[in-house]
Amino acid sequence: MLKPRVLVVDDDAGVRYTLREILESSGLEVDVACDGVEALERLQVQPAQLVVTDLRMPRMDGMELLRKLVAQNPAPRVVVITAHGSERQAVEAIKAGAHDYFRKPFDADELVAVVKRATEAARLALENERLRGELALSRTLVFASEAMGALAVLVGRVAPRDSTVLITGESGTGKERLAEAIVRASRRAGKPFVRFNCASLTAELAEAELFGHVRGAFTGAVRSRGGLFGEADGGTVLLDEVSELALPLQGMLLRALQEGEIRAVGEDRPRHIDVRVLAASNRDLRAEVARGAFREDLYWRLAVVELHIPPLRERPDDVPVLARHFFDRAAERLGVAPVDLPDALFARFAAHNWPGNVRELQNAIERLVALSPEGEIDLSLLSPGGPVSSSDDQSRLRDKMDTYERGLIVDALRACAGNRSEAARQLGISRVTLHDKLRKHGIGANDESP
Repeated sequence: MLKPRVLVVDDDAGVRYTLREILESSGLEVDVACDGVEALERLQVQPAQLVVTDLRMPRMDGMELLRKLVAQNPAPRVVVITAHGSERQAVEAIKAGAHDYFRKPFDADELVAVVKRATEAARLALENERLRGELALSRTLVFASEAMGALAVLVGRVAPRDSTVLITGESGTGKERLAEAIVRASRRAGKPFVRFNCASLTAELAEAELFGHVRGAFTGAVRSRGGLFGEADGGTVLLDEVSELALPLQGMLLRALQEGEIRAVGEDRPRHIDVRVLAASNRDLRAEVARGAFREDLYWRLAVVELHIPPLRERPDDVPVLARHFFDRAAERLGVAPVDLPDALFARFAAHNWPGNVRELQNAIERLVALSPEGEIDLSLLSPGGPVSSSDDQSRLRDKMDTYERGLIVDALRACAGNRSEAARQLGISRVTLHDKLRKHGIGANDESP
């Protein structure tokens, strides 16, 4: 188990030496700095769970250092050292965000007790964040494999921090769901979460969509828009299929990440934004960099933390739990009774390579539920070339869905004694839509009677 790390900040070399000796003998890992400026430099290289700082120092005093530290995300715990009789300074430090304080000249036992309380509080906070991350992932993704369990631990670690995260994996593995899990366990969970598919728009339209535009900036810009980054201010943006982002836009995104600023189309001045960026790609971005299709500097900005979702074929333990989960969801949505899944079904699933990953499994199961007779699973729908036979699937599925829809409409009309407006309201559709569906399914007055 790693030792808690403490950074001691004091301009007196004798005090630094004494504090280091006492804290290291108490089982802590200790680093030292002579003032606030050096402390921030050292924390950039090696973060610490706790900072013990004097208040009176040259260049940057302890109060200024405290304010800078508590503004970080995540912020270390801070314990301040005050001179004897300076209780007012201690109270000000606590109000500014310090965890605790002790006085000079200090008693070794009191010092160790204060520091141990602070490091234990930091440890518990970190553990709570990890557990929240694992819980968020388990609510978003269904899994039983060791590979996904290890990924859940990483989500628990990175989610509470504000690092930029690059999520990689083949199509259909659940990259967007993983992004949702990160947001749920982050400090921005209650803030806006905006998704953008980088392949959905041309470069010109994507720039305005991402960063906004002012009125009259281009043809059709009849009013100003803040853009997705503006909408997500204080929250999170997910850039899906980020490899498809045009090279000019890649430069704008890099500037937004580096400077924390965006410039709307037609706007003269940039504006500050506070947005956490998550990116997802089913392509190898390093290979895209090698062939000149993706900026190397942007890749390193996005891949501060890179989380990879393994393909389903590499985690066969997940197939049975995912299958049961999708069967339950499909049965509920299609209005059929749940059934016991036969062992032969799982044997066939285990033998399949799942090139479409979790998305293919979900679609295959929904077709099985839709096309099987009520109360059973028709294994004859399985074929050697894939999990579900494709022969006549679309027409059979359409027929079954039409039958189900017709039954819902007839039941609603009967419950409302033929009142079409009320039936449409209960079905959640407009009266015009209901009229079209009545004509489509050939439902007449006789079908409306209770």
